[in-house]
Amino acid sequence: MLITTNAIVLSKLKYKDNDLIVRCYTQQLGVISLLLRGVLKNKKGGTKTAYFQLLSQLQITITYKNNKSLQVLKEAKLNFIYTSLHSNVLKSSIIMFLSEVLSNTLKEEEENETLFSYLENTLLWLDAQSEYSNFHLLFLLKLTKYLGFYPDTTNIEHTFFNLKEGEFQENNYGKHTISGQNLTLLKTLLGTTFDALSNIKINAKERQSFLSMILLYFELHLGDFKTPKSLQIFNQVFS
Repeated sequence: MLITTNAIVLSKLKYKDNDLIVRCYTQQLGVISLLLRGVLKNKKGGTKTAYFQLLSQLQITITYKNNKSLQVLKEAKLNFIYTSLHSNVLKSSIIMFLSEVLSNTLKEEEENETLFSYLENTLLWLDAQSEYSNFHLLFLLKLTKYLGFYPDTTNIEHTFFNLKEGEFQENNYGKHTISGQNLTLLKTLLGTTFDALSNIKINAKERQSFLSMILLYFELHLGDFKTPKSLQIFNQVFS
């Protein structure tokens, strides 16, 4: 059956000599994998392969078979043409890092309109900004809302946050309990929006420390989550 849906590119992999396998998060079907046959040898393939840059936003038409692990792409076109995400070195580093995180966390083949809308809108927001050094921190924190482990803010006035339990507590319960600068920044980010993000001033060391903490938070709540391979390079770019 033919299905047309909006899609966000999560990853791509060369297959055989001339094919690509592209993994996408779609508005109607959740995560799917596409087989692009012969795209690398086609003289017009350069244009088509350019559509499938990381986190590009597309409208795709596929021949969908629910018993197949690879769906066949019939047509693709760009929904949005980014002005800076793939041409700005710093932004492209963010895109590479976040695409790896999303590939690691989005596994389900089911529709989730609110999550898709979140990804779509935040990527467009990032594309339009000139100040974005803390974007990835708020992006990951807000992403936990759609993945089911957003911090419980009931007792946000408490002096510790338990990463394993996902809640603020009065006492320190060990290695998965945070306090200090990471706690302060967590409370600040929980109370802010993307548009107010430029008001938060932290240095590179504090940014890296909080990122390590939020990735541990993902690891504790998603059993198969792995630290992104691009983390070291990403931290170097933003140091």
